[in-house]
Parts: sequence; structure tokens; C-alpha cells
Amino acid sequence: MTTEAIMDQNLDLPEDPAIAEAPPQVDNLDALESEAIHIFREVAGEFDRPVILFSGGKDSTVLLHLALKAFRPAPVPFPLLHVDTGHNFEEVLQFRDELVDRHDLRLVVERVQDWIDDGRLSERPDGTRNPLQTQPLLEAIEKNRFDAVFGGGRRDEERARAKERVFSLRDSFGQWDPRRQRPELWNLYNGKHRAGEHMRVFPLSNWTELDVWRYIQREKIELAELYYAHRRKVFARDGMWLTSGPWGGPREGEEVVEKTVRYRTVGDGSCTGAVESEAYTVDDVIAEVAASHLTERGATRADDRMSEAAMEDRKREGYF
Repeated sequence: MTTEAIMDQNLDLPEDPAIAEAPPQVDNLDALESEAIHIFREVAGEFDRPVILFSGGKDSTVLLHLALKAFRPAPVPFPLLHVDTGHNFEEVLQFRDELVDRHDLRLVVERVQDWIDDGRLSERPDGTRNPLQTQPLLEAIEKNRFDAVFGGGRRDEERARAKERVFSLRDSFGQWDPRRQRPELWNLYNGKHRAGEHMRVFPLSNWTELDVWRYIQREKIELAELYYAHRRKVFARDGMWLTSGPWGGPREGEEVVEKTVRYRTVGDGSCTGAVESEAYTVDDVIAEVAASHLTERGATRADDRMSEAAMEDRKREGYF
């Protein structure tokens, strides 16, 4: 029998029912959401005093949304923690407080300004306070005996974060050692730690910036207004558009202009830049992010440009 005849016979075979009834592929956002909710529930069952780092930014807002879904209709069983640099955008702080009130959550705030006022920390010559967050964060963790700390870090943001596991062990000094990272096979997480140590947990590890925005679109998650295009007075420095605030303003020769901008990430105002944008809606932002070749931290965070290993050095010291 010729090859053509055999092929003709095969075309007449009945369809395999197992193939015909194969379940549809799981949507990417559904898979990411399911993984994150599993991580929240795993931590709730394994640790005594978890806490969610919450700044009011888009990643921590998505993190809180996932926590609400993980335990609904029960309340979220752990508090929120914000290390306030004193240089945060007022719109973000207002959004943070409104969200806390809406969901009847407990918010713990550790203020960098208090540490500066009593002499435990000193202002940096460059005026940025992001690196000053580490010690207040570690103090809050120790004081409140938090043993698991949720963060909104994603592996696509920066090379040091790409090294980190979902469950990331911190020693008794709050420091990160990449050599002590544990394997995480088949979504099995090892939360064992000695007294004084704690675990940083990153449910959004496998998400990208685009995933986050598509999830915000699907779930209709409200964000601080800075994430969408608006008119703002800004000045150019180091290839970024910065704005004036309690952290200072333009230096000599830096001209203030009014532009239509938005923020891809929000943090310490002294080192967080805006980008020129006409993205007024979630759909606009998704189209803009899909066309971008730079992560939000690479494009708009001056503190990550201090050196090639700026983020990794801070993580080793106990940073987020």
C-alpha cells in the first residue's frame, strides 16, 4: 500500500474522544492569580505573624487585592506595613489610607523622619531617602516579631530580584545571602527558619509589569491617580523628569516646565522620575507598556542607577 493510501485511510479514522474533550488551556492571568493565592494561604498556614509591605503603589495594591481574594469572605489575617520615607507623594499616601479604611485593615507605619529626628539616621548628601528605609524596616520586623514579610517584588524588574526565590530567607540581621536560597520545585516552599530569622515572600515573582496591568484591567483595581497621564510641573535630571516636593527642587540651570506625564512606579519623590505619556486609561497604559523595552525601575528610579549592583547591595543589607 502506498504512503498516500495509508494517509487517506488515517484521515477516515474516528476522532479520539480524549483529544476532542481536552480541557481548554488555563489563562495566563488565572494561573498567576492561582499561584499567588496559593502562596498567601501557604504562608497563613505555616507562619505565626506575617505582614504585607504596602506602599500604595501598583504592585502592593495588586498584592493586597490578591490577599483579599485569598481569604474572602474572612478578613485578611495579617496587617500591612509601610516604611514612610517622608518623601512620598501625597496622592499615594492619601490613596493608601483610603484603601486601609475601606477594607478595615491594620496599618503599621515606620517613619524614616523619626529616625532622622532622634539621630539614629542622617540625611544623605544626595537627598534621597530610599536607602534609609532598611534600618527602620528591620526594626519594625523585630519589634513586631513578624516572621514572614510579603513584598511585591517581581523578577523582571531588576537583575538582583531575578535571583530571588518566592520564599527568600533572611538571617537574624535581616540580611539576604543568595547562597542560602532554597530550591522551589513543584511549587513546594520551605519556610523553616531559626529563631530571629524571617522569610521574605514574593507572590508576584513570576509576573511581569504587563501582567500586572492586564490584571488591573481585568479585576478593575483602583490605583493612585499618578499612574495615569496628568499635567505636572517637572524638571529634567539624569534623563528623568523629576518634580519638586519636600525632598527639594531643581538645581541651578534645571528649568521647570509643565508636561503631560505619568509614573510607572512610585516611591521616594527625590529619586522617582515620571515619563512623558498620553496614557489616560488602563488600556492606554497596557499599550504603552507592551511597546516599552525598559522595566519601570530601569526607566524611572535613580536609586537603582548608583552602581551596577545597587539593588543587590541593598538587599544584602536587608532592603526589600
